[in-house]
Amino acid sequence: MKAIATALVKAQREFGPALKSSTNPHFRSKYADLSACIEAVIDSLNNNGIYLMQLTDECEGGVKVSTVFIHESGEQMSGGSLFMPATKHDAQGFGSALSYARRYSLMAACGIAPEDDDGNQATKTAPQQAVPIKATPKPVVQAVPQAVPPKKVAGNDSQWQLKITADPETHWNDWLSVVVEGTVFALDMAQTKDDVMTVWRTNANIYKMIEKQDATAYAELTATFKTYKESFNEQVSE
Repeated sequence: MKAIATALVKAQREFGPALKSSTNPHFRSKYADLSACIEAVIDSLNNNGIYLMQLTDECEGGVKVSTVFIHESGEQMSGGSLFMPATKHDAQGFGSALSYARRYSLMAACGIAPEDDDGNQATKTAPQQAVPIKATPKPVVQAVPQAVPPKKVAGNDSQWQLKITADPETHWNDWLSVVVEGTVFALDMAQTKDDVMTVWRTNANIYKMIEKQDATAYAELTATFKTYKESFNEQVSE
């Protein structure tokens, strides 16, 4: 395994971040899609004699994907298999689950992550302004504490249940992005207006938490659910 290990180390030095180039149509946020993840690593892998292959295995209730690196010497290395449940057992449901599984399996195997646009923006220091000296002291205004994501949170037991675990260092925006992505994934699988409402009821405790911490994100969340419900009304009228 020496040849492929050496080549992978060289390739990883050239990996770029998975650029958030796709826009979620329901939330005004960007995310790194599968093509962006592949583009971040494929040239570096190929330039170092490595072929990228993603295999699928038959399994019940979802899809299982393995990311495998094949070196021109004939040596191979696997990143392990990742199971992704399919919320709906139809072509659309399994297709979405496959796309999610391929994306997360690839990022885990290559050790890359989406570009942290929000984090990079937050680290920029604003220019300091001169503070005028006044005889009368001003009252001290305490800063509003940043929202802290819960370590573990889950909706009610259901096929639409969201389960999210966060590290202590997880930023609220990153946690929120995972909730949004999981919610949109579930809503994409919904086939009736009742399914949409079940997604909401199942994960109501998570959404209430967002309402308390981020009013803007909660407003966008409720607007998204309304859009999905109305889409089913339009299908009936047609």
